[in-house]
Amino acid sequence: MITCVDDLRQLARRRVPRMFYDYVDAGAYTEATYRANERDLAHLTFVQRVGIDISDRKTNGTILGQPVTMPLALAPTGLTGMQHADGEILAARAAERFGVPFTLSSMSICSIEDVAQATRSPFWFQLYVMKDRAFIERLVARAHAAGCTALVVTVDLQVQGQRHKDILNGLSTPPKPTLRNLINLATKPRWCWGMANTRRRTFGNIVGHVAGTDDVSSLAGWVSQQFDQTLSWKDVLWLRGLWDRKLVVKGVMTPDDAQAAIDHGADAVIVSNHGGRQLDGTHSSVSALPAVVARISTQAEVHIDGGIRSGQDLLRVKALGAHAAYIGRPFLYGLGAMGEAGVRRCLEIIHRELDITMALCGVTDIGDVDPSILTGGRNPFQQAVTP
Repeated sequence: MITCVDDLRQLARRRVPRMFYDYVDAGAYTEATYRANERDLAHLTFVQRVGIDISDRKTNGTILGQPVTMPLALAPTGLTGMQHADGEILAARAAERFGVPFTLSSMSICSIEDVAQATRSPFWFQLYVMKDRAFIERLVARAHAAGCTALVVTVDLQVQGQRHKDILNGLSTPPKPTLRNLINLATKPRWCWGMANTRRRTFGNIVGHVAGTDDVSSLAGWVSQQFDQTLSWKDVLWLRGLWDRKLVVKGVMTPDDAQAAIDHGADAVIVSNHGGRQLDGTHSSVSALPAVVARISTQAEVHIDGGIRSGQDLLRVKALGAHAAYIGRPFLYGLGAMGEAGVRRCLEIIHRELDITMALCGVTDIGDVDPSILTGGRNPFQQAVTP
């Protein structure tokens, strides 16, 4: 019986090959920041209210002008199609049917065109800025032609944080036929059957679209060769000139960086430490949120990711001023566990948790949530970095 996101996690761990499960369920170096994202959210406690008519509750709203069932989106996640065959397509369909946005990663297995062909509602596209700017221009044009309504530019991966599990597992796509991998794959018949029946097993947005990438098999190798350490705000301004729809900057952790993103054309920012997968030892996303909200919330939407595992976590970040939140690991657990049905179940769980927690806090409209529902008040993270 699946009652919470952790049930999906445990089932995914049994069904997904070790290297791809570990790719999701891991952080950089000591994983201190990965753990801090969840811990700091859990430390925010609610104020229970009674004697209030809570019979008519609303969780719906908008994100970037798009109507949503709840203020949540599926985050861009690399190698989604290695959690389950055709994973990006299945996750996009589940999000579409539930009424929340789906964001396709540059490092997806299913291509932009694959997802566009399999869905009816517009989705969002996440962009890593690579050295080959001509390729980036083509990639942005492909997203535009596919009808993507938002471009999410990730700015915190100029260099890749080391993730020990990926190195130990020899992460590659498709998996290399080593003895260790073959033994592990023999215990995952559902996954193997699915992958045997799809043609999508490598980086669909890259392979065949750039000279010399017809045989790309290593995510780490591609990142080390192509991700651009010269990335700066002028590149965001350049992308603003290429893209006439919503532009979101992902990976800001300070008010100054958030303001710079807005000054260079962003319509929204995502407060994010990349799920603890980049700079280990930095503070949690939620502890950075209040200062960013205080600086730019009157200018643009403030979104957040990192550590959100439940509807209660979604309500916590809403109380601190986030317009919306993103989930990565929870929907990937659902995908690995049960495919499209698992992503749908993940969204149902989070939505029900959000609704019940709102009720017990005496709130009937998600748009009315404010810091008064938290015992810590407006900024319980006084030590967060603020410059």
